[in-house]
Amino acid sequence: MNDGGMDSEKIEDIEIRLLLEALYRRYHYDFRNYAQASIKRRLRQARERQGIKTFSALQDRILHDPAVAARVVRFLTVQVSDFFRDPSYFKAIREKVVPHLKTYPSLKIWIAGCSAGEELHSFAILFREEGLEDRTLFYATDINQEALDAAARGIYPLDRIAAFTENYRLAGGKASLSDYYTTGYGGAVFDKTLRERVVFSDHSLVTDAVFSEMQLISCRNVMIYFDKPLQDRAVGLFRDSLARGGFLGLGSKESLRFSEHAEAFSEFVREEKIYQRRKV
Repeated sequence: MNDGGMDSEKIEDIEIRLLLEALYRRYHYDFRNYAQASIKRRLRQARERQGIKTFSALQDRILHDPAVAARVVRFLTVQVSDFFRDPSYFKAIREKVVPHLKTYPSLKIWIAGCSAGEELHSFAILFREEGLEDRTLFYATDINQEALDAAARGIYPLDRIAAFTENYRLAGGKASLSDYYTTGYGGAVFDKTLRERVVFSDHSLVTDAVFSEMQLISCRNVMIYFDKPLQDRAVGLFRDSLARGGFLGLGSKESLRFSEHAEAFSEFVREEKIYQRRKV
């Protein structure tokens, strides 16, 4: 049968769909409804790194070699973050959200898509400085186990510390960031007590269910990789996981404006993409 001149781009799209289906069926990682442009770019990087010419050949390796599958998943889930990334977001949390959180006798905070733990440590430091640490349980989740392991270690390259320190200052830090780490192991080792009230867990916004009842969920720069139906699923999950009056923080390029669950939230700090779950 003649392919009618089907171009290589269309063939690649078919290969990618089959590869993602294989990854889901074999290992239960579901990237099928991620934004295709981002997925294609990252899969190309993974394919080139493996020295493989086609996505079909990469699919074959993924199905038969779990180590290759794990490396591909790392490419698909890598997120670049910083301590106190977008300092104005954390300053708004400190100045506008924390006063509400102080009215609760106990708190549950979910950092969804925590990657290597930069955002988690930022919140732990902020909550310590605001006197909330002892009543807070943090849930740090990601689908990438290596990222979770890195977050649990709390060690970051020294060449990143200058940027972390400046972000901390701009976010309204009340001490010196150096108070929270020591140098060793070729990096900055953040105080293990910052992680004493943290539960690290493998959790997928794509396939998993409601995650406890939270007073604050921060999920930043994760949904930009999802297509519209998957974004709606994630926001519905956040809605059902938040206590009434709880808060949801998104990334600077994300919004609830077009979500089918938008009516469940009100804008709390519009410019920082911080929303509040409606109380009724």
